[in-house]
Amino acid sequence: TYGLGQEEHDKEGRVITLEFASFYLVTVYTPNSKDGLARLDYRMVWEDVFRAYLQELDAKKPDVVCGDLNVAAEEIDLKNPKTNRRNAGFTDEERAKFRELKAAGFTDSFRYLHPEEVKYSWWSYRFKAREKNAGWRIDYFVVSDRIAAKLQSAEIHNEVFGSDHCPVSVELDV
Repeated sequence: TYGLGQEEHDKEGRVITLEFASFYLVTVYTPNSKDGLARLDYRMVWEDVFRAYLQELDAKKPDVVCGDLNVAAEEIDLKNPKTNRRNAGFTDEERAKFRELKAAGFTDSFRYLHPEEVKYSWWSYRFKAREKNAGWRIDYFVVSDRIAAKLQSAEIHNEVFGSDHCPVSVELDV
């Protein structure tokens, strides 16, 4: 299926859901709050609607959510947390919404398996950020808590070039 079932949120084509026998796979491109946080208010509403959608699916069978969530959840998830404090992707509000998602029954697969590892999935094209590894971890696989123990691996493939993002992957025994 496409979207969240709400026109105001579906017109940008941000969510695709695939149903498998034992889980849902949800791909997402979370709205960016933009320069000057011009879309932060919309982003906060979208986050609540998206979380409710995932919880609705999760009531039926576990979710595997992947995509660009446009948030560095913790300070370890970006190179320069102090200087990015109020920038899109690292606001207190965006980070709080990610914590709400986790509290609602979801696990950040990479942090679950690699609690202290510093690895990034996105680098700005400006200032030779990739060369300097001045990046952000904003691409995720998030899974329902009840299948987190079935995670075999969660990786960030920062050796892969060709975009400002690099691939992320998980292996699950579901």
